[in-house]
Amino acid sequence: MLKKSGGNWVSGDRFFDREEELARLQTAVQDGTHILLTAQRRMGKTSLVRELLTRLDGEEDIQTAFVDLEAAHYPADAIVEISMATQHFRRRPRGTRNWLTRQFKRLDTVTVGTHGADLKFRLRAETNQGNWKRHGDRLLEDLVNGRGLVVLAIDELPLLVNRILRGSTEPLQPECVDAADEFLSWLRRAAQAHRGRLCLIVSGSVGISPILKRAGLSATMNVFSAFDLKPWDLATAVACLQALAETYRRDVPTEIWEAVCRRLRRCVPHHVQQFFEALNRELAIAGRSQARFEDAKRAYLRDMLGPRGQIDMDHYETRLKLVLGDAGYRVALELLARTAKERLLERESIDDVRNELVATDDPGADLVPYVLEVLQHDGYFVQDRRGFRFASGLMEDWHRLKRGLPIAPLEKASRR
Repeated sequence: MLKKSGGNWVSGDRFFDREEELARLQTAVQDGTHILLTAQRRMGKTSLVRELLTRLDGEEDIQTAFVDLEAAHYPADAIVEISMATQHFRRRPRGTRNWLTRQFKRLDTVTVGTHGADLKFRLRAETNQGNWKRHGDRLLEDLVNGRGLVVLAIDELPLLVNRILRGSTEPLQPECVDAADEFLSWLRRAAQAHRGRLCLIVSGSVGISPILKRAGLSATMNVFSAFDLKPWDLATAVACLQALAETYRRDVPTEIWEAVCRRLRRCVPHHVQQFFEALNRELAIAGRSQARFEDAKRAYLRDMLGPRGQIDMDHYETRLKLVLGDAGYRVALELLARTAKERLLERESIDDVRNELVATDDPGADLVPYVLEVLQHDGYFVQDRRGFRFASGLMEDWHRLKRGLPIAPLEKASRR
């Protein structure tokens, strides 16, 4: 019985499909392969990884931890987050507790078993730019100094790397590139040194490949094997919607589900389930269990493209600005606006954008190719021989409505 998801990731009876991906990922991890998990936002990367860790926890001689670097700004922050996430490990003759004990041997009031902000604050005070590598080396050595395999899932690594690279200025400064290279090279060496005892899974809500390519650091990730998480196909998306309808006793004709999925064009799991929640709300307001096309149209327009959907859109744009910076973000907004208006971004329009930026001495002029690469990698655009289009029908509708442009009725959605 499938239930609605209400958070950033799902598990248990809210986890749907992805069994084939889970099996492949589990095999790779148990073989000790380091994984770079790639996908656009809301594809279910975090849910997939957490489900994997849950299943691996049931395996003998495997220890797992989920490390979230969203709030990290420096390499020292990453070491602290890894140490906090692995406190539950119990290894002999040495272990994370011993490493923490050594870190706090001068702080008599700290108990190693303590959790929360106080421990994190004190640990961060002991870890700095001058010693983070030494502390990180000792921490990882402690973690793997026991029987079995340690699996560390490191989320939002691209955000941390981007923050290190960008510093406080644009364009990238050599010292920032050097700092990012130092951290990524340390991670790469650790992955190589502990292969067979340590397996790393890195992922994030933005793609790391364009970020590294721009900085000339792509080689630092060559120890990782890429694992691309694709959108659901039409059949899987419809099956999810039907399963949800059965759970909540909603009678929805299959043609409605198919029309919605064709309209989404790219069936991102979060967007599929977001639509069910919107339609379910419409039916609850109407006091009916049987859905009509009018209900689906209102749900798509009022919820998916309305204030609730705008929250999701705002998150997309926040992440985009975080990666691109002010200059790159201005370029992205112009490219997105032209694509929304013209539905196809051709080379002539791209050249027009760049020429306008050059005419005003805007530093974004040199960023146009990089911005286009980020927009492709993060799921905004797809490219064909004619130019760039929105990959997602929902994303296209969002940007058209934002600029006062009309959108087609739901039942006339494109079957592309």
